[in-house]
Amino acid sequence: MAAALPHGFASQQEIDEAYDPTYRAVDPAGANRHLAERSEEAMRTLRHRAGVPYGPTPAETLDIYPAERPGAPVFLFIHGGYWRARAARDFACVALGPQARGFTTVLVDYALCPAVTLDEIVRQVRAAAAWVIRHIAEHGGDPRRIVVGGHSAGGQLGAMLMCTPWRAQYGLPDDPFAGALLVSGLYDIAPLRYSYLQPAIQLDEGIVQRNSPVHHVRRCATPVRLSWGSLEQPAFAQQSQAFHTAWQAAGNRSELAPQDGADHFSAIHGFEDADSPLCEAMQRMADGTAA
Repeated sequence: MAAALPHGFASQQEIDEAYDPTYRAVDPAGANRHLAERSEEAMRTLRHRAGVPYGPTPAETLDIYPAERPGAPVFLFIHGGYWRARAARDFACVALGPQARGFTTVLVDYALCPAVTLDEIVRQVRAAAAWVIRHIAEHGGDPRRIVVGGHSAGGQLGAMLMCTPWRAQYGLPDDPFAGALLVSGLYDIAPLRYSYLQPAIQLDEGIVQRNSPVHHVRRCATPVRLSWGSLEQPAFAQQSQAFHTAWQAAGNRSELAPQDGADHFSAIHGFEDADSPLCEAMQRMADGTAA
């Protein structure tokens, strides 16, 4: 008898329908146009430095959008693409809202599956975060006020940063971040091993266990805000709710913030608007006033 699929799914088709972000998207083609146009606008209008290396491989670079004034709070954003697509420059638009609030924004690039494993991607993103903590002051940012952001697969990667024992592994403060804004993230990746993504991401049981944040929650002072679009499949809400429960069970602070009328793609549009709930939450975290 075949082993049961994770999370009570009965077939690959059910998993694919639950996790394909285009399945309930309002207008996937329009979402791609919006992303491209707004990111081109950000790169054209905002001062930035692209391709700053944080590690030894060609993929390990950052795009830095410095604030006008030194000592600025920092928004550290990790893009999605199910670990096998997209690049930091594709999401330059997320710098628009933070920049208007006086933040320095850092976009993380990392190598993609199947050229590397998810273990390696997590290692790279941790290395990027450590570099930012140690060096962002050289680019006008305040390393004591870094807010992590992540979308989709980037939500998983951002949550892995929250679960990292920073002092033991990197010699940094155990809780180096002011907050985390994770949107439509994946916190237990077990179902994706049986999805349409598997030929590209090549998960095995060890990779799943090592890289599912819900299994690695630790005591942490960093507040986490978990958001998703109300138009997304229920699986995305369930992922956030599971991590919220585990995070709070460890004595940590988190809140659930569903976005009414948003789909998987528009759920990050708030990062383009300085007055949005996402950017307001980012400001509260940077200021140390998050609930």
